[in-house]
Amino acid sequence: MPTNFTVVPVEAQGGERDSAERDAWRQEEEEDNRDRGSGERGEQGGVRRSGDGISRESSPFINSAEMDRGNMYEGKNMALFEEEMDSNPMVSSLLNKLANYTNVTQGVVEHEADEDSKRKEVKVPRMGTFIGVYLPCLQNILGVILFLRLTWIVGTAGVLESFIIVFMCCACTMLTAISMSAIATNGVVPAGGSYYMISRSLGPEFGGAVGLCFYLGTTFAGAMYILGTIEILLTYISPSAAIFKAEEVGEETEAMLNNMRVYGTCIIILMAIVVFVGVKYVNKLALVFLACVILSIIAIYAGVIKTAIDPPDFPICLLGNRTLSKRSFDVCAKFTERNNETKTTNLWLLFCNSSLPTAMCDDYFSLNNVTEIQGIPGILSGVLIDNLWSTYSEKGSIVEKKNQPSVSGSEDIKIAGRPYVFTDIMTYFTVLVGIYFPSVTGIMAGSNRSGDLKDAQKSIPTGTILAISTTSFIYLSCIVLFGACIEGVVLRDKFGEAVNGNLVVGTLAWPSPWVIVIGSFFSTCGAGLQSLTGAPRLLQAIARDGIVPFIQVFGHGKANGEPTWALLLTAAICEIGILIASLDSVAPILSMFFLMCYMFVNLACAVQTLLRTPNWRPRFKYYHWTLSFLGMSLCLALMFICSWYYALIAMLIAGCIYKYIEYRGAEKEWGDGIRGLSLNAARYALLRVEDGPPHTKNWRPQLLVLLNLDCEQLVKHPRLLSFTSQLKAGKGLTIVGSVLQGTYLDKCVETQKAEENVKALMAVEKTKGFCQIVVSPSFRDGISHLIQSAGLGGMKHNTVLMAWPQSWKQTENHFSWKNFVDTVRETTAAQQALLVAKNIDLFPTNQERFTEGNIDVWWIVHDGGMLMLLPFLLRQHKVWRKCKMRIFTVAQMDDNSIQMKKDLQMFLYHLRLNAEVEVVEMFENDISAFTYEKTLMMEQRSQMLKQMQLSKNEREREIQSITDESRGSVRRKSCSSPQSIGQDVQALLNNDYDKEEAQLIHDRNTASRSAPAVKASVAAAMPEKVQMTWTKEKFVAEKHKNKDTNVSGFKDIFNMKPNQSNVRRMHTAVKLNGVVLNKSQHAQLVLLNMPGPPKNRKGDENYMEFLEVLTEGLDRVLLVRGSGREVITIYS
Repeated sequence: MPTNFTVVPVEAQGGERDSAERDAWRQEEEEDNRDRGSGERGEQGGVRRSGDGISRESSPFINSAEMDRGNMYEGKNMALFEEEMDSNPMVSSLLNKLANYTNVTQGVVEHEADEDSKRKEVKVPRMGTFIGVYLPCLQNILGVILFLRLTWIVGTAGVLESFIIVFMCCACTMLTAISMSAIATNGVVPAGGSYYMISRSLGPEFGGAVGLCFYLGTTFAGAMYILGTIEILLTYISPSAAIFKAEEVGEETEAMLNNMRVYGTCIIILMAIVVFVGVKYVNKLALVFLACVILSIIAIYAGVIKTAIDPPDFPICLLGNRTLSKRSFDVCAKFTERNNETKTTNLWLLFCNSSLPTAMCDDYFSLNNVTEIQGIPGILSGVLIDNLWSTYSEKGSIVEKKNQPSVSGSEDIKIAGRPYVFTDIMTYFTVLVGIYFPSVTGIMAGSNRSGDLKDAQKSIPTGTILAISTTSFIYLSCIVLFGACIEGVVLRDKFGEAVNGNLVVGTLAWPSPWVIVIGSFFSTCGAGLQSLTGAPRLLQAIARDGIVPFIQVFGHGKANGEPTWALLLTAAICEIGILIASLDSVAPILSMFFLMCYMFVNLACAVQTLLRTPNWRPRFKYYHWTLSFLGMSLCLALMFICSWYYALIAMLIAGCIYKYIEYRGAEKEWGDGIRGLSLNAARYALLRVEDGPPHTKNWRPQLLVLLNLDCEQLVKHPRLLSFTSQLKAGKGLTIVGSVLQGTYLDKCVETQKAEENVKALMAVEKTKGFCQIVVSPSFRDGISHLIQSAGLGGMKHNTVLMAWPQSWKQTENHFSWKNFVDTVRETTAAQQALLVAKNIDLFPTNQERFTEGNIDVWWIVHDGGMLMLLPFLLRQHKVWRKCKMRIFTVAQMDDNSIQMKKDLQMFLYHLRLNAEVEVVEMFENDISAFTYEKTLMMEQRSQMLKQMQLSKNEREREIQSITDESRGSVRRKSCSSPQSIGQDVQALLNNDYDKEEAQLIHDRNTASRSAPAVKASVAAAMPEKVQMTWTKEKFVAEKHKNKDTNVSGFKDIFNMKPNQSNVRRMHTAVKLNGVVLNKSQHAQLVLLNMPGPPKNRKGDENYMEFLEVLTEGLDRVLLVRGSGREVITIYS
């Protein structure tokens, strides 16, 4: 069967290609096949095939910019979608990429690969549940607290309360593990562990805050492990290695803390060097450290079993019921027999002033006997009953045995220097919770290694929950076994002074206490190294996300990606914990940070479950929002149980980080649950808000700001947004709208650009609100749409803010005043208030400050009280804060101005507004010649514009109608070429427009609005016009006829008399303007009642002239037109 064959393409109907192009393509294809040796030659779709018949892909990436030439003709079956291929890839391509998705492995694997780039790629063996999740969690959970503090917690709190402490903490981690399992199985979890889960579930603000808290917790955990290492070294392995010695009695604790600080600093430096040189050594030693932990726990259980058969011999020396420290003496007795002589012991010398039997001794020493009991009586001894209950004590008190007879003596002599076992801190339930909780942390170890697992979505839930169950069993069983095997005074002996300085849990172990000592030493060393390894990588992950700008420097490191700068910061923060030097003081600090992290993991799961977002589909099904909520509540309760002031500090730190990220951080859209929660809350609130008008007490201006954009989609008057932010101060609703003229399909790109520009300006001016750009065939309709439909439900605007059209008198912009007047009418019809800022470019920016001046309110008519409310709102902003408020009102001839002033002052007093009040008297007088002349000029100008000026669009429509009619007539009569006559008419029209400014033909719109006789004459003339063929002679005759009509119209204009109503309105405007100028010319802002437009639309242009005269000579004017409803009240 031949391997080479040709596929002949079937051309679609109407889709023929040029034959030369097809031949060239075939020749090129044949040459290409010839170069490759063997293969398939074909043209169908331009797909190049190898001998096995499999298509060769040009690029494995979706949306690849580089395409093979053959792929230009690929997939004729999908030609319907070919224009969308760049943005919407084929399903086959998408599935191929998703199936080959590889998660970047965490740890040092990628760093080692970077160091040896020439090394061939080797498949990293993926880990299963046991090795990848279970054992790491086990190693991180079991640690320093188990070996150094658990026996002391059992002895102090008793078996019952210790059981409650451990059960609470284990329940908290178990509930958190359930929530974490749900999040971890809801899609692929890249490296980053808990930080990734929280940030992608709750958003960058929560993610950054909790991620940094988790980082601090991990760092302080490293400090705690290092302090545990030093404590084991200096207390149980080599006490002689201490640099600082206690010179006086009572200074042992301070000397120990100083030793901790010195040795801790040295160990941090050493560990940081190890981590810097090679993290791979730390990972390789992890198995050794884990083996130490497991062997130590096995030794403990073996020792418990041995106590049932043969309890170990660890005698405890008691004086009365007080426990004695065996570091200072060897024989537990007052006297000893030597050579048939009774001699005093070293113990005698510690309580008496000489070695003689007649020496003066401590009263308590003289009155009580020295006894010796077994420190580990064994599991069958019944000591469990004595250890059930708590024995809390003050700092510095003596460890005493319960139910032991003793005689109290006079305590005149200080007991500080006596060889008793003292408590080093004050103990109570909440302190023990804070100290114990770090022993159950480490549950995130599995999720942090998700990149190294074969099946992370199966291994993480199984391994983590199994590890928590195992460690919970170990802790709970150890509590019972310690209480059943060890004497209470030994349990409360934190440093093992009563058992010759041995580790208390080591005395129980079999075959030797050194198994526990050595095992715990290496275990704490390994945990410290792991913390110094993991914390810098967590900080690096946060820094590389770019959500916290000031830590971005810590995202950099060595060439292979090692986080060098993050390691330095981690070591510095860890040093703070070392300087604290007390393990019991450091433990509650890291408890806070871990508890906060766990709390937000539970919150993330609860939010996602309650919102039921479509993307929330975890494979782990054994979760419920009530469990997550219970876990979150338990975490919060444990935070305040441990230490309420530490909890407040941790929450304050997290809150500050949250606000910082919100204010300065990079914007990230991670599809987080908080956004979904906000949407649900907004929906609920909108449904709750009544759709009707709010009560007067709740009324505030909800603004719709109408902006004008230039040809580059930039805002013409940015100060309008400045004024908006000054008026609103971020409160209430603000919608910034604008209109683009055209159709949305044509203006889609301009719309996006305009929206970006407006939002950028809103951010600069700190205007908090929403942007809405509308595309409409006419500017007028677009504004109408905004006024009618902006907002949603109860969150709709009630006030429109716009700028005064400064260029309304210009010839090329004579539609602006029509739009303005129609906007005024529509806001009135919609019962919305209107604010018009005149000379908006003179208004202050947000950076300016008025140190003095007045805000003058001219209260002419009452339309709801907005004039009173606006200055009050403006003066809340720092720009206007130092301006004084003055209120002017106008008294007519019949008004009592004195009484008006008193009433107004009382009204302002009830409104709780501070303002100066002045009543201005305006008496009736004759209309001046100036007013008469100004009105006449206004009406003449208006009439001339009506007769002479047509817009560019109207002219084009007339030209088109003439051309269409002439062509139709020519076609009907078929007397000459349509093209020649159309060209003649167009040439005549163009020449005539170049010569004269008058209109070419009769204005049909003007004629239709004129008298019925004119309408009849036009109607009678229409048939004649339709039948007419436009020749040069007829066109010239029509032109002269129109010119004669216009000339007669001009003569009428100069003979006209002004309308009396307009004269009266102009008189009011001139008179009121003079009064306002007299009082408020130097005011920083003048607020005026805005008169309504005339009911007769013929006077719209005159209305603009009245407003212009009214505000003439004033710098900053805000014309206010109320909605007709009350917006301010005297009642509370």
